[in-house]
Amino acid sequence: MSDFLVKRDDLRRCRTVESAPPEIATGQALLRVDTFGLTANNVTYAVFGEAMSYWDFFPRDEEGWGRVPVWGFAEVERSEADEVEPGTRLYGYLPPSSHLVVTPADAGAAGFVDASPHREPLPSAYHRYLATEADRFYNAHTEEMQMLLRPLFFTSFLIDDQLADEGLTERGPIAISSASSKTAIAAAFLLSQREGVEVIGLTSPRSADFVEHLGIYARTVSYEAIDSLERRPTTFVDIAGDGEVRRSVHAHLGDELLHSMAVGMTHWEELGAGGRDLPGPAPAFFFAPDRVVKRSEDWGRAVLEERVAVAWHPFCEWIGGWLEPIRGEGFAAVESAWSDVIDGRVEPRTAHVLTLA
Repeated sequence: MSDFLVKRDDLRRCRTVESAPPEIATGQALLRVDTFGLTANNVTYAVFGEAMSYWDFFPRDEEGWGRVPVWGFAEVERSEADEVEPGTRLYGYLPPSSHLVVTPADAGAAGFVDASPHREPLPSAYHRYLATEADRFYNAHTEEMQMLLRPLFFTSFLIDDQLADEGLTERGPIAISSASSKTAIAAAFLLSQREGVEVIGLTSPRSADFVEHLGIYARTVSYEAIDSLERRPTTFVDIAGDGEVRRSVHAHLGDELLHSMAVGMTHWEELGAGGRDLPGPAPAFFFAPDRVVKRSEDWGRAVLEERVAVAWHPFCEWIGGWLEPIRGEGFAAVESAWSDVIDGRVEPRTAHVLTLA
């Protein structure tokens, strides 16, 4: 058993540790982690690890250290659970580890829910493991895009849905920070499909050309030129989490700012900066699982997943035409990739895919 661990209070410190192979009891199954994606989304999990209980999904008996959740594919290696067959390939929320012990519930051809006791108080959106053979998202040829972008796309779908549901897409432009990030790109792609919506990409000067050539932003504005934005009713979707950018947007737009949605922490070290005494509406944190609960109640979970899947396939085809996976194998590659991601050294046209075979 191998685990990639990150120091909770110093995210740049990481290490791989070995332990005895896990045993399983009646009603449990052992998953062998195969491949997963590593992006700024995982940094957000680490930054909010305490506040949002992300560290609690895959607890590890290492004082001060934790396993950052990832999204990817695993296979059932052994099973003592009904209707969970060895060899089944699954997509879901995983630790950066060689193995994971789960307690399957509601198992069937479509997969199962992990009913391990420690997960009961945690958001249910992260509990389901989907068998690829019955997964409406799955395509064997796009596994890498699914690992890298599917969880981000789900978040982006929910962002787009909330903005439209609250009427903000009809009241003025939507300005998105960290416009070159994958979550921003997916949200902008969806928003750009809506008639009459103007999406503005806010980005660093070094990423401006890349953002402009994506073709999904009506306008690209560098952070240094935020004061060039027209002062009119605008919604701000803050994916960067950069305190100075947030303050600049609020200071410039002031009462013209309709809503300030705080989504991610691409600039994770700026958390808390620029957050006091901001003009305009106070930033409201967007927590995707809450939106999942709302739309599951409104539409039913199956309808929600179907709508996301319908939107996913054209996006996957579009972004798969230019996104370049950086492939790595083994835990040394995981450590290297984490260092790249945590220090912002990943170019917007690339993303890390790690294999633990």
